Amino acid sequence: MRIHHLNCGCMCPVGGALYDGFSKGAVAHLVCHCLLVETDRHGLVLVDTGFGLRDMQRPADRLSGFFRAMNNIRYDESLTAVKQIIALGFRPEDVRHIVLTHLDFDHAGGISDFPQARIHLLQKELDSATTQQGWLRRQRYRPQQWNSDNGWRGYPSAGESWHGFNAVRAIDDLNDEILLVPLPGHTLGHAGVAIRHGDGWLLHGGDAWFYRGEMYQPERHCTPGLRFYQWLMRSDTGAWQHNQQRLRELSLNAEAKVTMFCSHDARELEALRQRR
Repeated sequence: MRIHHLNCGCMCPVGGALYDGFSKGAVAHLVCHCLLVETDRHGLVLVDTGFGLRDMQRPADRLSGFFRAMNNIRYDESLTAVKQIIALGFRPEDVRHIVLTHLDFDHAGGISDFPQARIHLLQKELDSATTQQGWLRRQRYRPQQWNSDNGWRGYPSAGESWHGFNAVRAIDDLNDEILLVPLPGHTLGHAGVAIRHGDGWLLHGGDAWFYRGEMYQPERHCTPGLRFYQWLMRSDTGAWQHNQQRLRELSLNAEAKVTMFCSHDARELEALRQRR
């Protein structure tokens, strides 16, 4: 499989390096790291979608005012997955599967740009998003981005073991090459997406962590801005802490051959693009 690392959104909250750890000015630069996977038999697979075209064109209709202001979202159509896929020489209808880490507004906005694609996610995430209990859930889950959830494939949190993580499920039709790895905490139905690549794995960790310093070293290091954002957004503190520690231990196990990255760290995205 050939894998493209895409940035499908730009969020620039005020705080600069207090968020991203590197910006020199007043605003930070957070990405929406998505994957486009070329498969031999199953067309294109998109892992997360970032923001969609309609989010860029009519943000007030689709995104909450709270998160538009807090994250200082930049409305650039060229960053949408559909525009980047066309630029790579593909058609939007070539995307036959979308695999979601979760349904937050900055991960699922592009779903409506690919109406022919089958959507795969944990059933618990779909249930959480469609009940929308509480103010924060109504801000983070935006059903107007999805059009409909009819025909979506929701997977139970039960399955096989993968590097010490239980209840892992292979995506329908994709053999065992793409897996949903339950990582609840940020949301109740949050998942990582593991992709077999070469003699190892890529693990898209979604929002299980936000900053490169939280992995690949024994002690967690995170900027103040992203510590606050993770505190604000997590739905189950105990599960979040437990899963992040397990991920940190996996990141330090070289024998596992798992390359890990999260959704919003620009430096992680840059490093993986250079490696590819």
